[in-house]
Amino acid sequence: MTADASPAPALNRIRVGSAPDSWGVWFPDDDQQVPWQRFLDEVAEAGYEWIELGPYGYLPTDPARLAEETGRRGLKVSAGTVFTSLHRGPEVWDATWDHVSQVAELTRAMGAGHLVVIPSFWRDDKTAELIEPPMLSAEQWRHLSTGMERLGREVRERFGLDIVVHPHADTHIDTEENVARFLDATDSGLVSLCLDTGHYAYCGGDSVKLIETYGERIGYLHLKQVDPEILADVVENGVPFGPAVQRGVMCEPPNGVPALGPVLTAAQNLEVDLFAIVEQDMYPCPPDQPFPIAERTRRFLRSCGA
Repeated sequence: MTADASPAPALNRIRVGSAPDSWGVWFPDDDQQVPWQRFLDEVAEAGYEWIELGPYGYLPTDPARLAEETGRRGLKVSAGTVFTSLHRGPEVWDATWDHVSQVAELTRAMGAGHLVVIPSFWRDDKTAELIEPPMLSAEQWRHLSTGMERLGREVRERFGLDIVVHPHADTHIDTEENVARFLDATDSGLVSLCLDTGHYAYCGGDSVKLIETYGERIGYLHLKQVDPEILADVVENGVPFGPAVQRGVMCEPPNGVPALGPVLTAAQNLEVDLFAIVEQDMYPCPPDQPFPIAERTRRFLRSCGA
């Protein structure tokens, strides 16, 4: 048994779930993705109780129907997900809010308390074409930080949800340096972090160090691992995130980094209740691939005490 899979004390502050992403779902509608009914059937059968909504429109958007579909499978919703481009300034606010309010309304109706906020990619998510500079100007950083604070305030006041901002590969909030800069520029009362262990490792970050340094800012976890050998080649050759995923850079636990046992222990030591949602980016993937991985990953996390 590996050190990462050794038995551990019960992590009673950690609530484990999964997400459409672990079934290869990146878009509301795509022929290469499994139907939503199959995702719900399989995520429940694999032993998960909590799920995220995934891209808005993949799961039913009528609250009554979604509540019926999840409820009869014993599933509950932990969060919705939105994409934002707030670094572009106040002129994008109205369009951003239209999108956010739509997702937040469904998220609230499902009894969830969090909205995962992903900054926009500087590459096209399908073609990997460069669509804007990967570095922000000082003015854009100000737009990003003030925009996220406003978003946090508005989402809480209007929907009673907390936003958790998700550092992500090929976005402007990615490396240790940029994550620290973002956290230092934003109000801890309005903006928390969704720490995705895979994306943070992909961008060179240390998840345990981040939890121990900025513990009060950690509001949510995504559990994910990267294959260090594939990652080394991706970094050396400047491979965009989409093609890197197709190469298998995000791998099944416990075969990659970071070790999830120490991450979960560090999170437990914060002494707050946290969701830890399993994600394994693998778009596109064969339809029969996700379920056995999900089952094995759930067993592995139980061995960690989760």
